[in-house]
Amino acid sequence: MANYTSAGKYPADTVVILGLGLIGGSLARALRDSGFSKRFVGWGHREPSLRRGVELGVIDDFTLDLDAAIEQADILVVCTPTLIAADMLRQILPRLPRGDRGPVITDVASVKGNLRDAAIGALGAMPPQLVLAHPIAGSERSGVDASNAELFINHRVILTPVEGNDPAAVELIRAMWASTGAEVVDMAVAEHDAVLAATSHLPHVLAYTLVDALAQAPASQDIFRFAAGGFRDFTRIASSDPAMWRDIAIANKPALLESIDLFSEHLAQLRQAVQVEDGEQLFSTFTRAKRARDEFAAILAGRNQSKS
Repeated sequence: MANYTSAGKYPADTVVILGLGLIGGSLARALRDSGFSKRFVGWGHREPSLRRGVELGVIDDFTLDLDAAIEQADILVVCTPTLIAADMLRQILPRLPRGDRGPVITDVASVKGNLRDAAIGALGAMPPQLVLAHPIAGSERSGVDASNAELFINHRVILTPVEGNDPAAVELIRAMWASTGAEVVDMAVAEHDAVLAATSHLPHVLAYTLVDALAQAPASQDIFRFAAGGFRDFTRIASSDPAMWRDIAIANKPALLESIDLFSEHLAQLRQAVQVEDGEQLFSTFTRAKRARDEFAAILAGRNQSKS
């Protein structure tokens, strides 16, 4: 984790967190520990959770007034759920002062295309100071009480800079995330949404669908009573927040539908192989999948070893 405290400088004096939950609270804690910022302010609709953030030392102050939040921010981080984040941009961007006096704005949502489109819809063009970002980190716990200054260490944060972004704004957000101990990488918006649809959004959809289907089966009680570790491991993510994943599925509809269609095509081929007892095709499919999964595991092991 980078440390700015010893240098006696703050790249950003005041960071305002819109939506003080696990991610926003963890970001504030990490930035405080690294000395990246001097002051942290929370904004939201629920005063008790904001007061709790002050009690925990996550933020220094809070406001329920969005205009007041914008006015005091050097960096404004939208930490609301995906669909709400798009609506927040529609509210924030028209309020910004003219010229370069406004804050640099970023977010933590897991879909980028809908936020880019919301920004362009609000202003007619992508604002230079809006740098979209996505930290690939989380926890099964939620809320500001679960915030953790070490949440982002050795995790990736994806920035999706676009043409027209102010390079200085992009580098400020890059430095912000680097100071938390994260590995910061760049992707195009469309690439980000396609990759996340395949690697995160589709697996969640499959887990939810499998558990829902089995729960409605006639033998559901026996199914769950005798389910073993493989079922538990595969379906663990079906315990995630349904509202959050509903929003993600809607926000990333085009890329998610492509992933669902690709999977459905392969599942249909597998079903046909089972029906006609084509052992050769089944063995080939399972062997290719095992090889790919083993290669993925080796990549992860190498990445973790290089960071230790």
